[in-house]
Amino acid sequence: MTQFNDTELTAAVIQSFDKTPDPRTRFLLQELVKSLHDYVRRTDLTFGEWEVAIDFLTRTGQKCTPIRQEFILLSDVLGVSMLVDAVNHREREGATQTTVLGPFYVGEHPVMAHGADISPGLTGERMFVQSRVTDLDGKPLAGVPVDIWHADDDGFYDSQKASYATQGPSSRARFITDSDGRLFFRTILPCSYPIPTDGPVGDLVLKTGRHPMRPAHVHFLVVAPGYEPLITHVFIEGDEYLDSDVVFGVKDDLIATVEKRSDAFMPDGQPATGPWHLMTYNFRMKPGEGTVPQPMMPEKAEA
Repeated sequence: MTQFNDTELTAAVIQSFDKTPDPRTRFLLQELVKSLHDYVRRTDLTFGEWEVAIDFLTRTGQKCTPIRQEFILLSDVLGVSMLVDAVNHREREGATQTTVLGPFYVGEHPVMAHGADISPGLTGERMFVQSRVTDLDGKPLAGVPVDIWHADDDGFYDSQKASYATQGPSSRARFITDSDGRLFFRTILPCSYPIPTDGPVGDLVLKTGRHPMRPAHVHFLVVAPGYEPLITHVFIEGDEYLDSDVVFGVKDDLIATVEKRSDAFMPDGQPATGPWHLMTYNFRMKPGEGTVPQPMMPEKAEA
């Protein structure tokens, strides 16, 4: 008879999953049991500590909504999101580097015309973004949807504000590359910002002496048929948090020089209303396939 003690219990739990029909699911569950049980033994986990952990996970789940994913945030600040990204994108030579999706890929990304302002009415320094999507040899990829989203000048995403339910998306859009693989749009210069600190994950970060800041960036999701979906950010050179991003998402190749300009006209020939910034960044796609993330959708209001 198996003795359910600290030495034989692990083997019994692992064996209990032996009949799991899917081999990969069986492997993942059994490896998870090994790691969790080993952690408990190595740390001599107490009942009190176990209860704290259960309470933390419970509150993390309770904080989730259709437009807020606290578990993704937890994964981010523990470095798990970037580790999953790293092991799934080991071979990136010549292709644009990937990084975390983040917890704010939510709601609609309305298709806009090239040159459109995706942040109308928002305060902040104006920025013109120009980009091009190509294959590894520099051949332009036409008709490719590119989703873009970023925080406002106060460091908030549209979905974090009460106005999102009634006014819809802001600083969030989809552009379709032209025949030369290009896209361009107007927006505001994003700033560095803290992750949400009003939940259990933010509380964990602050209580452990870490800062909650992310360096300024713009999110891009590029989905080209025949190529791996590209989930990435473009960071702004010189940001003070590039070396200490709370979610460990920065890579050198993703840092762009953003030029401050005073030209009377922007690159598309349209007049500028004052000083502005120019971000230029091109994306190189790797052949292959992959799963395209789906945005979380807000609950529809009852009629």
